[in-house]
Amino acid sequence: MRSLRAIAGILILSLAAAAPLPAATQQQRVVLAGGCFWGMQLVFESLRGVDRTVAGYAGGQAATAQYETVSTGTTGHAESVEVTYDPARISFKQLLDVYFLVAHDPTELNRQGPDDGTQYRSEIFYTTDEQRPEALRYIAHLQTQGVYSSKIVTIVAPLHGFYAAEKYHQDFAVHNPENPYIVINDIPKLQKLRREFPQLVNADAPFKS
Repeated sequence: MRSLRAIAGILILSLAAAAPLPAATQQQRVVLAGGCFWGMQLVFESLRGVDRTVAGYAGGQAATAQYETVSTGTTGHAESVEVTYDPARISFKQLLDVYFLVAHDPTELNRQGPDDGTQYRSEIFYTTDEQRPEALRYIAHLQTQGVYSSKIVTIVAPLHGFYAAEKYHQDFAVHNPENPYIVINDIPKLQKLRREFPQLVNADAPFKS
């Protein structure tokens, strides 16, 4: 398997003409689902150019956006992270690099690591007309480059509503660094991010050791 840096370099060359950085510096947002939102939030809040992350639920209705209900797997919601970012400091393509190559395994259907159910699915909820085609092109390039031996199952869909999770879920990994789930499943993701994309890591990111 090629290194993640090499893969990212190929994708930069392939997508540069089709997806230039926006000229404006206005904040944009995207909602990303890929397993438990604790680890997803930890990874994306560690990126330079990301101004805010919120753990929450997307894909279902407001009335069912509570942890215990979402955990039944019957609500249509996915555990997600709302990422608000400055496209002048980090591009959508760079967010996709981290999402697909660090934050989760996009070939796992309705599960992620130890967590099973549709609420742990891989899904990009886009908020602009530009994000959808760029995400689809990125997935197509990953497939043609053979980055994963299995099919990528990530869904790309418009965001119809995002609902913040309960307060105790916000920044859970930062507040609970010794929690066994965090130690086993999430801190390794941050270590991988530092190793593969050090130029994207915020100087104030947690768990520097």
